Amino acid sequence: MATLHVRNLPDDLYGALQDLAVQEQRSLGAEIIVLLERALDQERVRNRRSSALARIARRRRSFRAPEGTADSLKLLREDRAR
Repeated sequence: MATLHVRNLPDDLYGALQDLAVQEQRSLGAEIIVLLERALDQERVRNRRSSALARIARRRRSFRAPEGTADSLKLLREDRAR
């Protein structure tokens, strides 16, 4: 298993991590591992969402309605006018 050393960690951050570890009944090292895993999971979710939104945007830009298709905005206005 790899070892990670962090230098120049601000005292207030270190204290907050210690407090959280005590609250969660974990060692400081175990708490940091949990926090890093959660952060990486969230980043992966953000990346998947970003990729999906980019694909949707590409599809929207390249979409062309078939010839002879009625204007949906016009149809909605007509429907609401009834």
